[in-house]
Amino acid sequence: MQIGFPKFPLYVLFLWLAAAPVQAALDIEIFGGGATQIPIAIVPFAHEEKLGQSITSVVGADLQRSGLFKLVDPRGLAPHEPMEVVYPEWVSRGAGALVIGSTITLPGGNVAVRVGLLDVAKQVQLASYSETVPAGQLRAAAHRIADLIYEKLTGDVGVFSTRIAYVVKEGKKYALQVADADGFNAQSVIEYTEPIISPAWSPDGTQLAYVSFENKKPVVYVQTLATRTRKAVANFKGSNSAPAWSPDGKKLAVVLSLMGGSQIFLVNADGGGLQRLSQSSGIDTEPSFSPDGQSIIFTSDRGGSPQIYRMPITGRASGTAERLTFEGSYNVSPDYSRDGRSFTFIHRNGDRFNVAIQDLATRQVQLLTDSKFDESPSFAPNGRIILYATEVKGRGILSAVTSDGKTRQQLSTQAGDVREPAWGPLPRPQ
Repeated sequence: MQIGFPKFPLYVLFLWLAAAPVQAALDIEIFGGGATQIPIAIVPFAHEEKLGQSITSVVGADLQRSGLFKLVDPRGLAPHEPMEVVYPEWVSRGAGALVIGSTITLPGGNVAVRVGLLDVAKQVQLASYSETVPAGQLRAAAHRIADLIYEKLTGDVGVFSTRIAYVVKEGKKYALQVADADGFNAQSVIEYTEPIISPAWSPDGTQLAYVSFENKKPVVYVQTLATRTRKAVANFKGSNSAPAWSPDGKKLAVVLSLMGGSQIFLVNADGGGLQRLSQSSGIDTEPSFSPDGQSIIFTSDRGGSPQIYRMPITGRASGTAERLTFEGSYNVSPDYSRDGRSFTFIHRNGDRFNVAIQDLATRQVQLLTDSKFDESPSFAPNGRIILYATEVKGRGILSAVTSDGKTRQQLSTQAGDVREPAWGPLPRPQ
């Protein structure tokens, strides 16, 4: 949750528990699966056993986590080239698609990887892929292969090569961490003994905005990941919180109490050009930009209870807010889908706080989770999965749910309290 609801009964504002040291990867446990899954067999690549990292195991784990694929056991069959495939053998196993490939370790430590994706029923090759990578980057190559397979078989973009950000509480230390979408390769961006909240990715994935309490008050910083350099872009009198990037990366929406009460402002990415957006007697917070940058959705108690509103920020209607949520008395933390057709948020359902999704055209709401305390939902770039924080046995962990609610994942460190997740953008073409 964002800071900015001091009078609301938020259930988990800084609910950080003492924890053991943070681990470098997240454990992933998958629950359920889509009603219609693509049966796919992934044959271990030729000479893969000589590598320090299995490529096919990463590809399989990626596809399975999406909820759209069912892995078919390839044991006893080991084709590595299309001409080696005996299609009836795979038909009898129920495979609809087949992945084969090979690896060659080259002088100097690089690895040449070749992959083929085959349609078992039509007995044709759907795609091929090859690249040469350093041995230490085999996981990244595996994610790119999984993205290719996902795109070819679903028609949608894969998100396995993306990154996530989240905050971990370790004893009295708070660490803002960035990891691959599967939780591996976690690295701390910044660490302090004061809270860090609300990480937000820049559209190009090179920067993170976040709120730090290192100076005993909430200040919004923007940090460049490659250089670790950072700048305070909102350090005004009072509270500075809830940063959200505009789609072009030139501005941030921030929540300030500069003029009394929490209201939404625009500020340039370098900290200049302050402009007030919302004008209400209530608390306006947690902004999220529409993909076209023409409007924001946000949380406000202007109607007496926290609800989601939409407000144009350009044109004649600028500043006029429209209420979007009407089911229940508590709906917070909205995040626009990347296609702009829906948004995810936290909905109070009895004594539970659950991830929900609402279609903007039909206003239909669907609850996606049934846990006790969920917070901070964040869409994957393809809109198919939502990352969020929840609690298990009193400890904060990360979870994910598909946008249809059919597949859930728990992503948890071995120890520690994990909160405030944010899913990064698609990687830019090299």
